[in-house]
Amino acid sequence: MSEIRLVLVDDQALVRGALAALLDLESDLKVVGEAGRGDEAVEVARRVAPDVVLMDVDMPGIDGIEATALLRALRPPPRVLIVTTFGRPGYLRRAIQAGAAGFVVKDTPARQLADAVRRVHQGLRVVDPTLAADSLTAGESPLTPREVEVLRAAQAGGSVADIARAVHLSEGTVRNHLSAAIGKTSARNRADAVRIADEQGWL
Repeated sequence: MSEIRLVLVDDQALVRGALAALLDLESDLKVVGEAGRGDEAVEVARRVAPDVVLMDVDMPGIDGIEATALLRALRPPPRVLIVTTFGRPGYLRRAIQAGAAGFVVKDTPARQLADAVRRVHQGLRVVDPTLAADSLTAGESPLTPREVEVLRAAQAGGSVADIARAVHLSEGTVRNHLSAAIGKTSARNRADAVRIADEQGWL
């Protein structure tokens, strides 16, 4: 049986170590590289040419979903299995759109995770069933790319003027985008809109 070469991408070294220890117990799986940031993942993959990349979502640099899209542009492209703490429907939808072949949560039992890696390597799609159902229920994000950008800037707190400077828009335009986002998320205020959009995985 040929070995499946893996790269692990997670900003927590302890998580990477635990995953590596579990997956290396499988005779057909071999960890050949690790990265702690999304942008590093692309460099490591280019260097070691893995078959499958296990990718976290929430990381410094670029997030796992952006990194997935960049990895899929490599030739030959590795298969990407998202392994995340945050089982958010919006993350699942965005990850699949970016080219991920699978999406599981970190508390998946080791044997199931190893099986997910093998299935992704075979060209199959593997998605946590609960998440898949939630994603169908949640539907598409109602937010425009500009509204997402403004809400991301609003996560840091600060005034409308601060947000306007961060996204290079006028204060009036920022207010309009915030108002639209509050309406679309049925939020009470700006902070509530940020919270709802983040919980849905839209940011």
